[in-house]
Amino acid sequence: MNKNKIVLFVACVIVLIIIARLFYIQIINDEYKQIAKRNALYYQTQYPARGLIYDRNKNVLVSNQTMYDITVIPREINSFDTLELCKILNVTEEFIKQSLIELSKKHKKKGIASYQQVPVVKHISIDAYTKFQEKSYKFPGFYTRAYTARKYTTKAAANVLGYITEVDKNDITNDSYYQQGDFTGKNGIEARYENELRGHKGVVIYTRDVLNRIQYHYKNGAEDSMAVTGLDLICTIDSALQNYGEKLMKNKSGSIVAIEPSTGEILALISSPCFDPSLLDEENRVNNYRKLLDDKHKPLFNRAIMSPYPPGSVFKVANALIGLQENVITPDTYYSCSMGYHVGRGVGCHSHLSPINMTQSILMSCNAYYCHTFRNIIDNPKYESIYESFDKWTQYCSSFGFGRKLDSDLYGEKNGKIPTAKTYDNLHGKNRWKSLSIISLAIGQGETGCTPLQIANFMATVANRGYYYIPHIVKDIEGRGIDAKFKQKQYTMVDTANYEKVIEGMYLAVNGFGIGNTAGRAYVKDLDICGKTGTAQNPLGDDHSAFACFAPRKNPKIAVVVYVENAGSGAAWATPIASLIVEKYLTGKITRPYEEERIVNANLLNKDKNK
Repeated sequence: MNKNKIVLFVACVIVLIIIARLFYIQIINDEYKQIAKRNALYYQTQYPARGLIYDRNKNVLVSNQTMYDITVIPREINSFDTLELCKILNVTEEFIKQSLIELSKKHKKKGIASYQQVPVVKHISIDAYTKFQEKSYKFPGFYTRAYTARKYTTKAAANVLGYITEVDKNDITNDSYYQQGDFTGKNGIEARYENELRGHKGVVIYTRDVLNRIQYHYKNGAEDSMAVTGLDLICTIDSALQNYGEKLMKNKSGSIVAIEPSTGEILALISSPCFDPSLLDEENRVNNYRKLLDDKHKPLFNRAIMSPYPPGSVFKVANALIGLQENVITPDTYYSCSMGYHVGRGVGCHSHLSPINMTQSILMSCNAYYCHTFRNIIDNPKYESIYESFDKWTQYCSSFGFGRKLDSDLYGEKNGKIPTAKTYDNLHGKNRWKSLSIISLAIGQGETGCTPLQIANFMATVANRGYYYIPHIVKDIEGRGIDAKFKQKQYTMVDTANYEKVIEGMYLAVNGFGIGNTAGRAYVKDLDICGKTGTAQNPLGDDHSAFACFAPRKNPKIAVVVYVENAGSGAAWATPIASLIVEKYLTGKITRPYEEERIVNANLLNKDKNK
């Protein structure tokens, strides 16, 4: 190749490189176009008001208030009178300087484009906002932002409602709607229904002169767009009941879930210790979030949908239904109990009438009866192996809603835990376990864990005699309605006919005085409460107190579960709490003020204070 050809070749390569670079800059990479446009135009984002949240009775739970920030576009900042800016905003010179330094560091660390608008002074007063608007031309690169922040009209339901916070890098990456400085829902309804609540941003475009001063609407506003307000939501919560439940759970760790069986609507969902949702509003969140996060009692942890408690004796109801459906017991099957089940390691029980039938086994909460029943289920000769019979048992449990998410609209709902054959293969070895090895499942202990939501849903299923509606927290979305799945019946594997004798036992457990009933403290005249106590063993401390019920027996209006952590027997604490919830909801009053006072004043977080 001669010298001329080499020179020509190099020249062609250089030209191609230049063309490629120009193509990249002008066509592919729009950064320079964005910069040019922003030098001539000012885009003022119009932030929509978030949709309001109401309770089931149309009481406003979450509304909006207008907030004002000073924002900056870093590449536009030029020399300005710092003292005058500080005087307008009522901040110190050091605050402004430090804020700009931190902003610069954030831009380098997070890779934020220098033409993006980000807040630098937050929550200024309306007076400061107005004064800055009048003199904004003196501060190149500085702008105002007006937006709506949340305002709470209730001091309850913090874990139900959630909160809003500024978007992070992941939010921006995962959803092109968001830009730095925007807000999004975190936890609860705010997160689960973010797309419905947030609305749509608008924009107003202005032209700017050579001194960077805003002049007039670009193209007479032809390219402007209006912000669209978010959709209002009506949630299923009864705010009066929610407040009452939180009052009862003061100074206690645990949860209450109440469901309307005929719809699956959640009437109250309480995770205790509770906190005021306004602690995480826009003005207070920065100061309070870390305190709540570090609190040893974990108020940010939603026990009602995340904590897999051992269900305890409440689970006997499920095993009774499975035994009836599998025809391994009948309502007239009798078993004896002499303070427990004395096979293998054995399972203890309390003193009660013996022998007893299935209905009596529920009202007396007999452990021995359910050890017999469970072994009948697992050792059923119609199945070829324990693996087949145990798999069938887990299918029944799943049909009740245990061991899996219920597909609710509750943000953060957990699975709970129902063991599988693999669980016991790992514990004991393949083909080295039998019904007696897993006998603790008979009474809701061992490797079983159920969330309060799952137990409450199970109670609603029993109340409905064999089906449930998927529990949900939102009743209606403005102009749209809710997902059709929440209106479809979910049937279990147990026939309707098998529920009535079990319900008879639950009715007698509360109302059968003089025959060894275990839940007499839940009795309220004329309410026909049907329930089951539970004392869930806790390897980390005192037993959990549990009670699950529904009322009335015919045409049930409410199903409730209560768990009080480390509180001992179900009869002592969970049972009266649940009955007070039922009475308050069904009648609007309390006929046992002495019981209410005892519950409200009890401090079970610090038991020594009760002595």
